[in-house]
Formats: sequence, C-alpha cells, structure tokens
Amino acid sequence: MTHHIVVMGVSGSGKTTIGNLISEKLDLPYRDGDDLHPQANIDKMAAGTPLTDEDRWPWLELVGQWLTDHPDGGVIGCSSLKRSYRELIREAAPEVKFVHVHGTRDVLDKRMSRRPGHFMPTSLLDSQLETLEELGSDEPGRVFDIADPADVLAEKVVDWLN
Repeated sequence: MTHHIVVMGVSGSGKTTIGNLISEKLDLPYRDGDDLHPQANIDKMAAGTPLTDEDRWPWLELVGQWLTDHPDGGVIGCSSLKRSYRELIREAAPEVKFVHVHGTRDVLDKRMSRRPGHFMPTSLLDSQLETLEELGSDEPGRVFDIADPADVLAEKVVDWLN
C-alpha cells in the first residue's frame, strides 16, 4: 500500500520527530516541510511576524509537489493549519492522509522553548493556535495526542494507516 502522509500541527508539536519515526517504520522518505519555505518566510517568522495566506500558498504548493514527486509514498512535516491549506495539498496529492499531532498549549510552549536556534519563536504559538482549524470529519486524517511518547505515538499512527 502506498502512503502519502502529512504530519501536521503547530510548531513544537513534534512533526519532525514523529514524521521521521513513521518514515522509518514504513520505509518511506521523510522531508521537513520547513526546508521548503523561501528565505523570506523564514526571515518573517524569525522576526516574530506571522505568515499570511499569501506567504503560505507557494510553500504549500511545494509540499504537494514533493508528495507528487514521490509516487511510491512519502512523509512530510507541514503545519497545514487551515482546511484550505490541506485542500491545496490534496489537489496535488489526492490520496494524502493527515496525521495531526496535537497537545496542550502548555506542553507546546515548553517544547518550543527547548529548541535553541529554531527560527520559529515561542511568541508565534498563540498565532498558530488561533489559525489552526481542526480536521473535519470529511477530511482524511486523525488527531494523535503528543502526551504519548514519540515511539508509541508513531506506532499508533502506523497501526491506523494499516
């Protein structure tokens, strides 16, 4: 079975950690969607300025293109905060599944503050949480609680996918 997976959630939710574990378990390539951001987006976020939809559209198209470029499957970490963002990714990769890793604001804040050198400041967490639109019941995805240890959470995701 071919899997195209977007590990989604706000900054600090563990997209990279969980995405890497899922990719190892399924023997699929992993890509951190942050690596696809243009430098202007990274500079904007590093300065504490939230991205606009206009900033995100080209980036989301690259995320969808990365999935399309991996016809045998792949896992990519991408915040995918709004339904419209997920729909844009699905235009490129209709069979994609969204794995929403989520936790309490307190847990997310603590995780973000322990990431020295990351371009996303903790000050943007509230903006991301305000932007976040939960997966709709008609969207191909599921929410997973980051309170579980990473390896347990990844195993739950793989069980769900299979």
